[in-house]
Amino acid sequence: MTSASPTSSPSGHCTLVGAGPGDPELLTLKALKAIQAATVLLVDDLVSDEIVAYARPDARIVHVGKRGGCKSTPQEFIEKLMIMAVREGEMVVRLKGGDPFIFGRGGEEVEHLQAAGIAVTVINGITAGLAAVTSLGVPLTHRQHAHGVVFVTGHAKPGDEGTDWRALADTACKAKLTLVIYMGVSGAGRIQDELLTGLPASTPVAVIQNATLASQRHITTSLGQLAAAIGESGMASPSVIVVGDVVGGIAAAAEYPTQFRAA
Repeated sequence: MTSASPTSSPSGHCTLVGAGPGDPELLTLKALKAIQAATVLLVDDLVSDEIVAYARPDARIVHVGKRGGCKSTPQEFIEKLMIMAVREGEMVVRLKGGDPFIFGRGGEEVEHLQAAGIAVTVINGITAGLAAVTSLGVPLTHRQHAHGVVFVTGHAKPGDEGTDWRALADTACKAKLTLVIYMGVSGAGRIQDELLTGLPASTPVAVIQNATLASQRHITTSLGQLAAAIGESGMASPSVIVVGDVVGGIAAAAEYPTQFRAA
């Protein structure tokens, strides 16, 4: 009989699951089934307790918090935990807020798992940038106001220069794009100054905190007043910043409310 190689995973499996923006009703059916089938769940800090509660009673829950400005579990440690659990025959779910492949380091984790000879399944989740504006009753794209949308991070990897905000502002102005900025609150002053090189100071902006949760709140302002408005309101992470003409429809949406599933 031939023994299995050290990198084989004859019975275990790993699934990266997007838990969505927070509201448990926004989970996909596929995500729910994966959570309920898991024997081990590695859970990000932004995943709500209501979603974790769908796990089976005998599942092992490991909280591996990751939040900007707070103490985080090292990425390398998380990857080692996933590999070890799969090799022990566990059905592992890596449960992430939003979508695993939109600023969730899902791509890095897939690469490490595949390099270890482990098969990976990825289940998408609704990303916070989409759910946040939907909860306010406005779209990200609009035939008149926005011909496209850009999801971008305001948080650069150490040693990386990060986003070229000046180039992005120029493109957004010429192509009529909505900008959805994740993890940008702490760097709002710099982002504002750089975007103003290509976008008018009057460009509408919304900042949405805790999208889809009961604690959700938002402010609307202009690009020229962004940093000051964040400071005065006390808006903090996790928040998304939405820049573009579509934000101008928030007042009308509030006057004529419609029920949105992300609310």
